[in-house]
Amino acid sequence: MDIDTRVIIVLAPLAIAAGWAAFNIGAAAIRQVQNFLNKEA
Repeated sequence: MDIDTRVIIVLAPLAIAAGWAAFNIGAAAIRQVQNFLNKEA
């Protein structure tokens, strides 16, 4: 059962872009939550 390499070629850039966006948004979200928690204390 071989995977069609065309699927990987198409999905790889999308997966990389989604991961990079999640990484950047996640870092900003964590900073925002930390700032909120620090202001509460």
